[in-house]
Amino acid sequence: MIRIGTAGIRSTVQDAGRSGQLRSGIPPAGPADPAAFAAACELAGLGLDAAAIEIVGLPFSFRCDDLRIVAVAGRDVRVRSRLRLPSWTALVVRPGDEIVVEGGATTRYAYLAVSGGIALAPVLGSRATYLPSAIGAWPRTLAAGDALPLGDGRAPLERAGLRIDPPEYSAPVRAVAGPHQDRFSAEAREALFAAPFTVSTESDRMGTRLTGRRIEALVGEILTCGIVAGAIQVPRGGEPIVLLADHQTTGGYPIAATVVSADLGLVAQRAPGEPLQLVCV
Repeated sequence: MIRIGTAGIRSTVQDAGRSGQLRSGIPPAGPADPAAFAAACELAGLGLDAAAIEIVGLPFSFRCDDLRIVAVAGRDVRVRSRLRLPSWTALVVRPGDEIVVEGGATTRYAYLAVSGGIALAPVLGSRATYLPSAIGAWPRTLAAGDALPLGDGRAPLERAGLRIDPPEYSAPVRAVAGPHQDRFSAEAREALFAAPFTVSTESDRMGTRLTGRRIEALVGEILTCGIVAGAIQVPRGGEPIVLLADHQTTGGYPIAATVVSADLGLVAQRAPGEPLQLVCV
């Protein structure tokens, strides 16, 4: 078991996301920063279908009942026990040791993976938590005192010390133009990739709102269409929204561009007030 001490604010159990349910109106959920999630799972020796913990609101603390390999990844995250430990690194955790995950002013999402994985029964094919509809193997935020079952107890000790370098979270964000670029003037299309936007405080797991200049569409809303993570919708008012893990399944706002999947974490981890530069690829 993994036993939660301090749980943060909106920490949840997540896996890679719930596929095959969009036609039923159920968003995929999954990690807001897929790259950091995948790195933590890889370091802990977990497969692609494993479940881990997305931490929102630090500090977060936990203990394990037996010997485990753990890894913590995210933007500007730190780990300590009796000593300060490295993040983005496979660590050996002994039974009963308290591990504390801390962050900085720009930390929005951190990921904790434990060897064996969170061993909960999938719901609709996934262990991911979608809080707006209370869907998931653990359909609520984690709280102090919660205990989650873990899988195979054999800690892959040979992984201890392995490291993955974190991305540069302030780097430009790559996006592909479209699919509705014909609904925007040439000036508006250029403006989308001109000077940096500023990340709004009105940003969450559903999407990151960008402010600083307005991208006006030539015509109004479209017939509703399917949505994917990374779609840059432009609602009335002209402030783009980059949709993230908890995005709606359909939408009627034109989509000016789509962020490439590899850069979704660079969007999700941007703190309010930080610049975000889009680059067309």
